[in-house]
Amino acid sequence: MDMSPFNGTVDFAMQQARAAAQDAGRLSKTAEEFTGMFMSEMMSVMFEGVGDDPMFGGGQGEKMFRGLLTQEYGKSLAKGTGTGIASEIQKMMLKIQEEQQNKG
Repeated sequence: MDMSPFNGTVDFAMQQARAAAQDAGRLSKTAEEFTGMFMSEMMSVMFEGVGDDPMFGGGQGEKMFRGLLTQEYGKSLAKGTGTGIASEIQKMMLKIQEEQQNKG
């Protein structure tokens, strides 16, 4: 049986599957980055009421690096599965993407 007519279809399907996997990876990364940013902002508000740490002497340096510390805390929390925010954001992004594809 000659399968040559199906080769193009199989190749196309494989390309589509690879593209979908890449899109899912990008969506996942974007959702995680958004979650990290969100958690960072929440933590920065939380740290506003915290005074200088006597161990490090406070001052301008501590104030400057506190923002970087909260960013890293946010990124770390986003990588974990405790909040569940990233997965919900990813679901919403997929839903929006599907709706746009169905319209066009």
